Amino acid sequence: MEYRAQSLFFDGELTKHTVPALYDEFPKYSNQTIFTLDLQQVTKIDSAGIAFIDEILSQLELNPDESLSMNEMVRIAYNTFTSTKLKHVKTENKLDFFTQLGSGSVDFLRSIKDGIYLIADISYWSFVGIFNKKGQRKGSVIQQALFIGVDALGIIALLSMILGLILALQSAAQLRQFGANIFVADLMGISMVTEMGPILTAIILAGRSGSSIASEIATMQVTEEIDALKMMAINPIRYVVVPKFHAITICIPLLVTASTLIGIFGGLIVAVTYLDLSATVFINRVIEVVTIRDAIIGLGKSYFFAWVIVIIGSYYGFNVKGGAEGVGKVTTQAVVASIFWIIILDAINSLIFYFNI
Repeated sequence: MEYRAQSLFFDGELTKHTVPALYDEFPKYSNQTIFTLDLQQVTKIDSAGIAFIDEILSQLELNPDESLSMNEMVRIAYNTFTSTKLKHVKTENKLDFFTQLGSGSVDFLRSIKDGIYLIADISYWSFVGIFNKKGQRKGSVIQQALFIGVDALGIIALLSMILGLILALQSAAQLRQFGANIFVADLMGISMVTEMGPILTAIILAGRSGSSIASEIATMQVTEEIDALKMMAINPIRYVVVPKFHAITICIPLLVTASTLIGIFGGLIVAVTYLDLSATVFINRVIEVVTIRDAIIGLGKSYFFAWVIVIIGSYYGFNVKGGAEGVGKVTTQAVVASIFWIIILDAINSLIFYFNI
C-alpha cells in the first residue's frame, strides 16, 4: 500500500493473510488527502480484501463508483461481494390502534369464514362417508376408535373414580351434619350424568385426542403431505378427518357412560364407608332421581363436545404456519380453544335446559 498524488495504490494480494497488516498500516495515511483507491496492480482478492476496501471507503467517505480504479478481475469480485450496494431495509412503522383493530377484525372474519367452510366440509363428507367409504383407508375408523376410545378409557376411568370420591366426600361432610346422608346419591347421580361425566370426558379427549389431531394434520401440512393428497385427487377431509370424526362419534357415548358409572361408583364407596348407607339403598336412590331426560341431555351434549374437538383440531392443523415451531403452537392453541368451547357449550346447554327448573 502506497500513497501518491492523492491516491492510495495497492499491489499484490488483498486476502485474509495480508489484510490485517494493511489495516494496521492504514491509519498513517488517513490524514492524507485521498480521492481514489488504485487497485489495478492487485493480482488476487477475496472477501476479506473487499471488506477492507469497503471499510476504507467508509472511513474516507468516498463513493465507490467514483473513487475506485480496478482491473477486470478485481471489478468482478468487488461487484459480487461488496456490501456498499446492499439495499438498506427500512423498519416497518408500528401500526396505529385503528389499523390494528381493522386488521384484527378482518382476520377474525376470515377465520370465521374458513371455520364455516371447514364445518360444512366435515359435516358433508362425514355424512357421505357413512354410505360411501371411497377416499378412506381401509380400517381407518377402527384404528382411530381404538386410539380415541380404548386407549383413553384407562385415564378417564381413573380420573372419574377420583372425581366421584372427592365430590361425594366433600358433600358428605355437610350432609351428615343434617342427617341427609341419602341425598349424596341424588348429588352423585344428577351431577355425574348431566355435568361431570360428559365434561370430564370431553376435556380429557381435548387434551389427548384433540392435540393429536391438530399435530398430525399440522405435520402433514408442513411436510406437504396434504398437497400430495390433493395432487393425487384425494380429498384430505375424507382421507384424514372423516375417520376421526366417525370414530369419536362412536366412542364418546361409551366413554361418557363409563365415566358416569365409575364416578357414581366412587360416590358409592364414600356412601357405604363414610355415611353408613347400604349399596342397595344408594343405587335405588340414584335410579329414582336420574331421569331419562337427564341421560339424554348428558349424552346429547357429549356429541357436540366430541365434534368440537375434531373440528377445532382440524382447523388449527390445516392453518399451521412455519415448521416444527408452528406445529407446537397450533397444537397448544387447538387444546386451549377446544376446552374453551366445551365449557361455553356446556354453559349454553345448562341455560337452555335448566334455567327454568
